[in-house]
Amino acid sequence: MVNYLRSGKEARALVAALNAQRADSAAMVKADLLEPGAPKLLIATTVRTFGRLDALVNNASSFYPTPVGKMNERAWHDLIGTNLKAPLFIAQAAAAELKKRRGCIINIVDIHAEFPLKDYVIYSIAKGGLAALTRSLARELAPAVRVNGVSPGPILWPDANIWKSPNARKAIVERTLLKRMGTPDDIARAVEFLMAGAPYVTGQIIAVDGGRSISL
Repeated sequence: MVNYLRSGKEARALVAALNAQRADSAAMVKADLLEPGAPKLLIATTVRTFGRLDALVNNASSFYPTPVGKMNERAWHDLIGTNLKAPLFIAQAAAAELKKRRGCIINIVDIHAEFPLKDYVIYSIAKGGLAALTRSLARELAPAVRVNGVSPGPILWPDANIWKSPNARKAIVERTLLKRMGTPDDIARAVEFLMAGAPYVTGQIIAVDGGRSISL
């Protein structure tokens, strides 16, 4: 089940590609994760469509700078909402169904949960909370449900102007031990491993960052 809000075109393309590989394997649902009813809607629609729920990937995120002196309530509710509040309440809504299948939850965290990004105060707080949530849920939902996280490093460049500078990008890539960017497929493989290839792993967060987090 693919959730979307404004990216309907992209969601339809993804669902079509998945269904071309295996018929009736994918569907989509529109939900604003900041709305209180969204978590229950997502889970109910998924179970109604497929008859079961085996795994949840909390991947949605807002990302933009909030330096000291320029933070406001709107940014707080948006960044905390998408990066922390939504994963918590979606996990809560999914817990009963996941327990039936001994399923799992994968949270997409960020290496900046541990190493705050300058000028991104609220975002760093939110991802730090998501890391703590990952470990807390692992305890709360054990032994029936495993909960883990993946922390990406430089995978895709954000749209903000600061990231468009070739020098800025080069500096970030140079801080990785592998001296290159990663790809979305690197993240997908880590998620797949935690879902299907790591039945004795829970409460862990894997950094998929080319070694950047140990050389910051």
